[in-house]
Amino acid sequence: MTDASTTLARDLLRDGFGRIREGVPLVVEGLSVEQLLWRPDADANHIAWLLWHLSRQQDEQVAHLAGRRSAYLEDGWAERFDLPYAASAHGWGQSSAEVGAFRMGDPGLLGGYQGAVHERTIAYVDATEADEWAGVIDKRWDPPVTVAVRVVSVLGDAMKHLGQAEYVKGLVTRRA
Repeated sequence: MTDASTTLARDLLRDGFGRIREGVPLVVEGLSVEQLLWRPDADANHIAWLLWHLSRQQDEQVAHLAGRRSAYLEDGWAERFDLPYAASAHGWGQSSAEVGAFRMGDPGLLGGYQGAVHERTIAYVDATEADEWAGVIDKRWDPPVTVAVRVVSVLGDAMKHLGQAEYVKGLVTRRA
């Protein structure tokens, strides 16, 4: 039986991750590949990389919590994106040159991949029971990181990158 606080937590997480799911295609909408790859300066992240990275970090971290492989690896997204990175790459620690090497064929991949990641994320959220949220997954921190803290961190990171992508879209559509 699910208690009211678990139901509330699930509802809040569904809403938060749903905002990411809805936001990614809205950022891509109306932009050319050139605009998706435009960088405000030589070391800045472009929209395509930001959206790919926010989905990759969500995918990898939720897959780890769920004890399975990521959608990127398991469902062929790595092959569809065909990026010049190792299939295990997710963007953390990538250099400016690596961000610049990102290439984009079909912009629809960004929303498609986020959709696949979203489905897995919601399935995980819905399957996680009240006692599991408090489970410690990383004792290297003080306080130790729980499942709940990790999921909120994943959501926060995705929200930040979505906001960055929205900002860059504003820049690219307003440039002379």
